[in-house]
Amino acid sequence: MPLRVGLVTCAHLHVLSYIQCLKTRSDADVIGIWDHDQERGQAFALKQGIPFLPTYETLLEQCDAVAIGSENNLHATYGIQAANAGKHIICEKPLVTREEEGEAFLQAVSQAGVRLMTAFPCRFSPAYQSLKARVAAGEIGSVRAICATNRGTCPFGWFVNSELSGGGAMIDHVVHVADLLRDLLGEEPRAVRAQVGRNMYGQEWEDTAMLTLEYPSGVFATLDSSWSRPSTYRTWGDVTMNVVGDLGVIELDMFGQEVQHYHAGDVTHTVAPYGPNLDLLMVEEFLKAIAENREPLVTGQDGFAAAKVAIAGYRSLQA
Repeated sequence: MPLRVGLVTCAHLHVLSYIQCLKTRSDADVIGIWDHDQERGQAFALKQGIPFLPTYETLLEQCDAVAIGSENNLHATYGIQAANAGKHIICEKPLVTREEEGEAFLQAVSQAGVRLMTAFPCRFSPAYQSLKARVAAGEIGSVRAICATNRGTCPFGWFVNSELSGGGAMIDHVVHVADLLRDLLGEEPRAVRAQVGRNMYGQEWEDTAMLTLEYPSGVFATLDSSWSRPSTYRTWGDVTMNVVGDLGVIELDMFGQEVQHYHAGDVTHTVAPYGPNLDLLMVEEFLKAIAENREPLVTGQDGFAAAKVAIAGYRSLQA
């Protein structure tokens, strides 16, 4: 019997990708969507050809699992409700924006005995998996330092309303790479320092952020997590890592698989990416974990640990 999945708001940009991925699976059935912004949710439901459900309670009654794509500051609220109702959860990043929310969310999941997966598709990148395997095999010796980026375009909307998002570029873009660093190194940073700027748009929210992370092993990393790409940039952004070891360097450009197409007869230019759909690989893992009654590859604890790096970055600004 297919897993019945309900969508919890369409606030996040990735919800459209998730619904498209779920629709390709014979082991999943999208039963509908609920959104606290009724107008937004109804318009999305109509366009996607799925039911719009009048209340969150109605959605929970009809599903086995939820995909939470709400504004960041509502993740824990909706996640705890879902856990208390006995529903499995895949939740957008950042998992939470405050540590007390993360602790309450994970406690509710543990007590309910349900599965919680954080939406970190970068973990499923073949390029990252290759890098991880080569580092583990000792190809570059002991890791000494890492230079990483997650630079993109500003999504605007609720993403620049700190009451809904929890911050700006730093809360939005730190967590993906923070999770990769933790997975690669097998440890969490002992110190996080951040600098932020508002030089792209000049608003109250940060549009640029640079973090320095120090790890117990002595490894240090830098992470550029900025909305520094203009709307005219050729792609949405990047995820890169330069891993420096005492025997060599491995460079990762996660979304560098592309064909540049310059059209004859005019000045237009398009980029045609190739490679696997990371969102689809992530959704497949979520469905398999539920079917096999095991923890998913990327857990709620992973999401909380990554969120704490961004939270520590904001805390360092007050020091």
